[in-house]
Amino acid sequence: MQKRILIFALSLFLLVSGVAWGQDARITDVIVTNTRDDLVLYFRVEGCFTPDLQQAILNGVPTTFTFLAALDRVRGLWNDKTLSRMEIHHTVKYNNLKNEFVITRSEHGDKPVVVTSVSEMKKVMAEVEDLRIAKLESLKRNHRYQVSVKAELSKITLPFYLHHVFRFFLFLWDFETDWYTTDFIY
Repeated sequence: MQKRILIFALSLFLLVSGVAWGQDARITDVIVTNTRDDLVLYFRVEGCFTPDLQQAILNGVPTTFTFLAALDRVRGLWNDKTLSRMEIHHTVKYNNLKNEFVITRSEHGDKPVVVTSVSEMKKVMAEVEDLRIAKLESLKRNHRYQVSVKAELSKITLPFYLHHVFRFFLFLWDFETDWYTTDFIY
């Protein structure tokens, strides 16, 4: 009897782990450009909304995506010099009574964006636009630089009494992309 339970538990773990590892969230459409004064970054995350995550959002669970961005000056034989490191957050909360998604984005001062469709919510949550990563005056001409970006779903926190019930399934909603790195010469 114990052997069957152990085999069942191990099989369930491997099945669920395969589903979690099979998630293919990735950074795409990275654009590094500049304004008159700033180095600006644009990018998108694809493959981050699983059906379970979408259902959790529709059930009112606040969900936060964390985006990490770094700018380094590449120095050949020396260690690279970090010029900027940023962490920004996009948070969505579904209001069931008004049938709307309220999204805040820290890079835009947490000013709420209200959308009514799931497709609009996914687009706003997964895109980072006009992220000012550094002042151009901090860059030296004809030097090589590297921008790296990564995205992750912050751990979903449920009320204490629900956290123990659903603890096993919470990791199914987690994702973390690989670092996406692009080089450029200023």
